[in-house]
Amino acid sequence: MPRVDPSLVRFRAVVDGALTALDSRRREVNDLNVFPVADGDTGDNMVLTLRAVLEELTRLEEQGGNLDEIGRDEIVDAVSRAALLGARGNSGVILSQLIRGAAEELISRPGELVDPVLVAAAMARAADRAYESVRNPAEGTILTVIREMAHRMASELAHMPEDQRRLGHEGDDAHQDALIATILERALETGEQSVRRGPELLPVLKQAGVVDAGGFGALLVFGGMLGVLRGSPPPELERQEPARVTHPQHESSSYRYCTNFAVTGDDLDPHTRFVDELETLGDSVLVVGDRHTLKVHVHTDQPSQATAVFDEIGTVSRLDVADMYDQIAERAERLAGLQDARCGALAVVSGTGMAELFRQLGATPLDGGPTLNPSTYDLLAGIHSVGAEEVIVFPNSPNVIMAAERAAELSEKEVRVVATRSQQSGLVAAVALNGERSAEDNVRAMDDALANLRTGGVAEAARDDGQERFRRGEAVGFVDDALVAWGEPEETLRRVLGELATGAELITCIAGSGAPLPPDRVSALAPTGVELELSDGGQPAWWWLLTAE
Repeated sequence: MPRVDPSLVRFRAVVDGALTALDSRRREVNDLNVFPVADGDTGDNMVLTLRAVLEELTRLEEQGGNLDEIGRDEIVDAVSRAALLGARGNSGVILSQLIRGAAEELISRPGELVDPVLVAAAMARAADRAYESVRNPAEGTILTVIREMAHRMASELAHMPEDQRRLGHEGDDAHQDALIATILERALETGEQSVRRGPELLPVLKQAGVVDAGGFGALLVFGGMLGVLRGSPPPELERQEPARVTHPQHESSSYRYCTNFAVTGDDLDPHTRFVDELETLGDSVLVVGDRHTLKVHVHTDQPSQATAVFDEIGTVSRLDVADMYDQIAERAERLAGLQDARCGALAVVSGTGMAELFRQLGATPLDGGPTLNPSTYDLLAGIHSVGAEEVIVFPNSPNVIMAAERAAELSEKEVRVVATRSQQSGLVAAVALNGERSAEDNVRAMDDALANLRTGGVAEAARDDGQERFRRGEAVGFVDDALVAWGEPEETLRRVLGELATGAELITCIAGSGAPLPPDRVSALAPTGVELELSDGGQPAWWWLLTAE
């Protein structure tokens, strides 16, 4: 007698189909995103959630066995946890709860084969779980879409002959797929209608001229599943125009950071207590999970205080902090047709000209203030703002390297830190950035570029020298970390250039705020046989920053 329960390979194929369909139109979903905040990452967040599920299924598959041998309970529990930990943002957390609700229904029916009855029950449980996860559910969103799809499934079941509702042991895999595909196809029709009706239920969608991003993303997910079950491409869903650039901003955008993290421990409770505390710090609060693992999402200006709520409760991990102000600006850039790269870079900078120099090299600048001292949370938000799957961080100061490495550990992105100790060395590393290469390959190229680099600088002395070599206000010149010259600005710069010229073909000189010599006087100081390239960085504290290559 053939076994009808789907194999782990088939289960994984359905998830892979859903992820592929969603990922292929991820940017389209992002560009619809105006609710609850126009941060333009709904597609990204849903993809991350599904990708975590697929990776867990791949891991289970590589262990060998099938659904029967591993056990449905174990697989469902592993998938639910993967979705929970992989979720990011409102949309990702809600999708994780849809997956969890469906999984709970599968566990509650041991021995039943996956047929239209079980699929419909799982869909209803998923809708209930998603609504329960949101403090103030809004209609016209993914919540409405899933609920109405579940209702359509229940209605179809009521009118189906028994042999199309339940799966007997005489069936085979193809028959099972066909039965599930039929009810899913009809539910998808209702889902499309629900998405189109969303703007009538949620005014912010109508004002922005879009459907709900999460709801449309859900259609892509189910369309991908249907394609696998039918053995054909996913159904063609109507193309959606992006939101108007001048869309109204939702009130939640008054908070800066979209903060996500996991909490692990014992006897955890996802309900009222934590939600109430977090709502004193921000809004869009979601706390979901079970007694051992919670996933937390909150929009706040105080990420550290949000994580501190759980200090005595459990262990915080998988911290992701996104600057929603930057995300809104990025969304506008996407609408202008900019493309995301595989690998990007984040550079800690001080000075508007310096920020522009990094921007021209393809790196995202993060203002570190006059002292180049951003917090770990600032760095996490900056990492998130880079439009790439992998990110390289240029700390550009020895004081920032440790915070950058900590942010790299906490971020859910693939992050590498190139330990640049100055802004000018960061610029040299950024020249080697290639967005089509992996972070690992980029780091290797950057290390090569930095291997023979010498740096220097001339600044105004902040105090009298204890050895009476110079007085406050005079110029002091450095090569690497060594003091090599002091006195009048012109002569000090000349001596530093001379020290750097040995073995060099090119010296780059970046003028800072208040530099006491005009560019033509600086050009005249170029050592014989060395090309001197001038730029304006506008950096405070340093009159000139120099590199020799």
